[in-house]
Amino acid sequence: MQLNGLIFTLPKEIKLLIGAFVIVLSIGFFTGLLFVGDTSSVNPNGIEEQYLGNEDDENATVMRFKKSDKEMLTLVHNHILSMSIIFFLMGLLVAITKLGKKFKLFLIIEPFVSVILTFGGLYLLWMGVLWMKFVVMFSGILMTLTFALSVIIVLKQLLHKKNIQI
Repeated sequence: MQLNGLIFTLPKEIKLLIGAFVIVLSIGFFTGLLFVGDTSSVNPNGIEEQYLGNEDDENATVMRFKKSDKEMLTLVHNHILSMSIIFFLMGLLVAITKLGKKFKLFLIIEPFVSVILTFGGLYLLWMGVLWMKFVVMFSGILMTLTFALSVIIVLKQLLHKKNIQI
């Protein structure tokens, strides 16, 4: 079944629905990133401190404690479930855009790998595998870039009435 470029052929009402969904989803996604930036200082050591605490640092301006088992399981569970739904829906939308097959496949599959690396990595970091903070940072950045690029592509192609070459 050939789906490449199907987004161009959708009725205006469906395009508006998809556009509204993608915009609202993006607001939620990027608001979450503001929270990450506020809690972890968006650096590997800040990520480590957020989950392992900083009780040993007498100069810390904000005291943080190691997350409990319940907090970590809740965080990993909630994020993996919710983000898999987010990326499944975005993947469906990317699947009906006009893109090269390999690039499209990358945009569809990569976020799932990053979700596992990011949140599995946070759990492993919490368990004491300290180098995972770098994997978490890299996979989180890659997941965000992939999401942003997918959003831009979907919105751009929703606005076009005729097939375009990409």
